[in-house]
Amino acid sequence: MTQGWIYGFGDGPGGYPQEWTVLKSTNWHAFLDPNEEWEQTIYRNNSAVVRQVNLSLQNAKRAGAYAGWNAAWKKFIARNLGAWMHAENGMALHVFTSIQRSGPTNMINTAVAVTAAHKMRFAQDLALFNLDLSEADDDFDGQVHREVWSNAPEWQATRRAVEELTAIGDWAKLLFCSNVVFEQLVGALFRSELVMQIAARNGDYVTPTIVGTGENDYARDLNYTRALFQMLTRDEEHGEANKALMQEWLSEWVPKCLDAAAQLQPIWSQPAEKPVTFAASMEAATEKFTHLLEDLGLDVPKELNQ
Repeated sequence: MTQGWIYGFGDGPGGYPQEWTVLKSTNWHAFLDPNEEWEQTIYRNNSAVVRQVNLSLQNAKRAGAYAGWNAAWKKFIARNLGAWMHAENGMALHVFTSIQRSGPTNMINTAVAVTAAHKMRFAQDLALFNLDLSEADDDFDGQVHREVWSNAPEWQATRRAVEELTAIGDWAKLLFCSNVVFEQLVGALFRSELVMQIAARNGDYVTPTIVGTGENDYARDLNYTRALFQMLTRDEEHGEANKALMQEWLSEWVPKCLDAAAQLQPIWSQPAEKPVTFAASMEAATEKFTHLLEDLGLDVPKELNQ
């Protein structure tokens, strides 16, 4: 405390070094989380979600809802929603948990810590769902998700992207590439533009409730992400330089995420009822991504229009 920092490091600068990202701000403390997250909101919001998910699963078991699912849909959920559980868990533990110590203010770090909690809880929700299905239906393969995530060709570009995200050392770049690029072009594409669109047509009213909590989490997380990067692109002194760096990150990560999305295309054909095409889902995802980039004052990468 006598050194002017709440805590520091014996072999380096105290507090939160601004050099941990190449982006610059004239006042990092100008960022105020629009979600107004703090300890009480974390517990309140997540406990409400847990109650919602538990009630949904209890009602599904009581009503024997899983018995009405066709074989193709059971396989789709076991393979693909099970595989996505690994993406959520990996990002919780190795992306957002990493970022939440590195930002230059407590406001930024708290917002990102909430994202880590969201991801971890959602991954656990998917794991419990998988366990319930395994116990309720002998035809449900509750173990196949491991093989799919590790070896299924359609998932390897997504897995590679998640693993490469964990190797980014710059906290702001990691947050940008995760919440702005990967989540828009891969995460929301899978969760919102596929699973949420086709579950009911396949006789499944349980999965949208669970996946919908993940989408609501991301909507909150995107809310603060947009506010933070808008502050940085509109900075009077550093805004243009920040934009240039973000455009470089887009040039690097948009192709990776578009490749991951393209590799997932075969799973659109797996359910028995296919009310949405990959092309329509991709169009919806890229349109939302384009609007987000416009909000941030960034140019749409040429790869998005190819």
